[in-house]
Amino acid sequence: MKTVHLILILFLTHSLAVFSQQEDNAALLKIIFAKYYKEEKVIAKNRLQLLRFYCQKAPNNEEVLEVIANHNLLKKNAAEIKKQIGIGAPEDWSTEYNIIFTNQNQYLKSKVNDCVSLEQFQAETAQYGENNQRMLIVNKPIYFAQNQFALVKVAFYRTIEHNSGRFLLLEKVNDNWVIKEYLNEWAT
Repeated sequence: MKTVHLILILFLTHSLAVFSQQEDNAALLKIIFAKYYKEEKVIAKNRLQLLRFYCQKAPNNEEVLEVIANHNLLKKNAAEIKKQIGIGAPEDWSTEYNIIFTNQNQYLKSKVNDCVSLEQFQAETAQYGENNQRMLIVNKPIYFAQNQFALVKVAFYRTIEHNSGRFLLLEKVNDNWVIKEYLNEWAT
């Protein structure tokens, strides 16, 4: 009987942690959408949308090591951050997208299309022959310092050059995530 209770407790603890992480991911994604879709026009029939959202959570890679090397807070938490580089199976943003837009944030949703794959984005840009379309790519968030901080890479991809990106360092203040700093900005 004790084994069943222990298994039940472990299952519930794990389920709460996963749900909490999805809520945090959704909160971070909402901040990113609010920032980067601020200047976008509301979706309307026959209007070309210039900013699309990539469905997959891009995996974190060795680029994170460069960001760590140039920032004191990240250096202090380097071991915890490094453990989250390149781990896990591919994931998408659908759960978080649905958390943000189910029965709330409808004005923001009026600017954000459904997410697209790379192939869909490339087909759309080829169809319209425009070089002004961009795809917003958001990496899988890295949480550290007892989930009080998060590091997220945001990049903009175009079929031509002129790609850009940066890392966002976010801090949880009074249970709300806020952008604290922009790190390692780049553009081609």
